[in-house]
Amino acid sequence: MALLLGQTVAVPQGYAPELLTPISRAEARSRLPHPMPTWIGVDRWVGYEVSWLDGNGQPRAAVAELFVPADSPALIESKSLKLYFNGLNMTRWPSVAALTATITDDLSRVVGAPVAVTLTEWHAWQPTGSRAFGDEAALILDSLSGNDFRYDYDPALLAIADGPPVEQRYVMATFRSLCPVTGQPDWGSLYLRMVGPPLEPVALLRYLVSFRNHSGFHETCIETIYADLWRLGIEELVVCGRFLRRGGWEIDPVRAAHPGLLPLVWFADPRQ
Repeated sequence: MALLLGQTVAVPQGYAPELLTPISRAEARSRLPHPMPTWIGVDRWVGYEVSWLDGNGQPRAAVAELFVPADSPALIESKSLKLYFNGLNMTRWPSVAALTATITDDLSRVVGAPVAVTLTEWHAWQPTGSRAFGDEAALILDSLSGNDFRYDYDPALLAIADGPPVEQRYVMATFRSLCPVTGQPDWGSLYLRMVGPPLEPVALLRYLVSFRNHSGFHETCIETIYADLWRLGIEELVVCGRFLRRGGWEIDPVRAAHPGLLPLVWFADPRQ
């Protein structure tokens, strides 16, 4: 199925599940360093412009959270998802539960795995946390002074310092990559937590800056970072991206070595 990104597409005036477009994860993962690392994870989508009509035709508004498992065969092309939700704007639903069930079925069918969906009406929504990742122990990479920056992806920039294995936590608020279809910049914050050989922080900053002109979907960028760090002998690893919203939706992919690491990353970036 052709991607809708980069195309002029009319906004649907009703329920249009046929617009949902899958993107295979296998193709992007085939370009990662091999052997592939093992991980668990989820792609969390948060939508702030979700609206529909109730049984009386009265508009309702909510914040949607979608949790797409990282082991699903496909992810969802973002423009197709936004158009799908726009089609709900002028569609009547007998209840929030009925709408949630329909969205769950549609998205799960497209990605080939169970998708968890919640709709929280606007007056009940509370963002998760108030600080970027809520981890005061994390080193803010943006506060470091560096030079010799490069803006084309280069994993060779990573460097290990001398010393025994250690726990390290890092935050970066200036991450940028490019949409592989439109070339538009995708902005976000990163949270990295790892146990293993000590990294050279400025080298890590240079490596992450090298994504600035890199073309890749949010999910692929996070998996690339995970794979590059895992190859350095990291024993315990979590990589989370909190990408700023576009068209009313933000995407927060997280990949982790085990389930116990996942609760560490569900904090809000202040810019979200």
